[in-house]
Amino acid sequence: MPSAHLYASARTPFGRFGGALAGARPDDLAATALTAALAKAPALEPTRIDEVVWGCANQAGEDNRNVGRMAVLLAGLPTSVPATTVNRLCGSSLDAAALASRGIETGDADVVVAGGVESMSRAPWVLPKPERAYPAGDVTASSTTLGWRLVNPRMPSEWTASLGECNEQLAQRLGIGRERQDAFAARSHQLAAAAWADGFFDDLVVGVDGVDLPRDECVRDGSTPQTLARLTPSFRSPADGGTITAGNASPLTDGAAALLIGSESAASALGVAPLARIAGRGAHALDPQDFGLAPVEAANKALARAGITWSDVGAVELNEAFAVQSLACLDAWDVDPDIVNTRGGAIALGHPLGASGARLLGTLAAVLRERDARWGVAALCIGVGQGLAVVLENQEASR
Repeated sequence: MPSAHLYASARTPFGRFGGALAGARPDDLAATALTAALAKAPALEPTRIDEVVWGCANQAGEDNRNVGRMAVLLAGLPTSVPATTVNRLCGSSLDAAALASRGIETGDADVVVAGGVESMSRAPWVLPKPERAYPAGDVTASSTTLGWRLVNPRMPSEWTASLGECNEQLAQRLGIGRERQDAFAARSHQLAAAAWADGFFDDLVVGVDGVDLPRDECVRDGSTPQTLARLTPSFRSPADGGTITAGNASPLTDGAAALLIGSESAASALGVAPLARIAGRGAHALDPQDFGLAPVEAANKALARAGITWSDVGAVELNEAFAVQSLACLDAWDVDPDIVNTRGGAIALGHPLGASGARLLGTLAAVLRERDARWGVAALCIGVGQGLAVVLENQEASR
């Protein structure tokens, strides 16, 4: 069976909600990341691309249902290059990478571009269609930016609580307090700021035409647990035990990320050597309100399929949807916290839903090389009770 390898990655800077990228359409952001990833394989003839698999959580507006195909066309690729868009909410682009790797391993494809995009700033409001013409009453527009909308009344109320409330329940159940969450969040900002200052992201991030955004817009230099402690809880009042704030949860963001994935034999056609082998994949699901814990078993499954254990892992990229759920996962894994998100995480960098999985994999491959580590895990939680994980192997590692 052929093995699947990650050859290149590229992403846009991630912009804050209503910020520098708010004027950029999601299909244009997708085309930017796609073009940048392909530029790292100078020998590749575009007609050799077997498939583009793209992730997007919100396809209700300018995403235009199949934003992967839109990106192919806007990037100027041959119209013969097919594309599909997948939606597993926050896990969409990690799912896209998993699908791409399976296609290569089965021999259905040799070169695939995977990735994802989200413009949370430009997510539209939607109206339900009336059951009959000319209804007399008012109709409420629902935001498609984040979370549940137009909820089926048959769904149990505990399943459809807000993402923040679900994580407040998690914090209460596991005893993960505000002080610990703020310390984790401050670390994310500090490491992300250092990564940008060190030039770590220089080869991973590409600018967006017409936008002056030299780095991720939500990174706050100088963040400390003390400064974050001043923020007011967002989902419960302090009197009700609220711990989650705008400072210890990932911000709404815009951005895109792309990955070039191919077989081992594709190296000559691409003109570059692979960065890492995709060695294992895992998915897990549980009760919708417990989605923050879903990466635990997803990663355990991916490790088992790669034939390794946590003791072999040298780097972890865990999407920081909320500090509390990230801490809950770390507590459940037998892993050194110091190898997790060493270049910052989503609390600082941002979490444009459909792009985050591809961002994780691209960063993980770079961190494995930076640390000369062989094995790494990328994992994230997904709303409505799911988690995904992928294991990468740096075959050039000396240890």
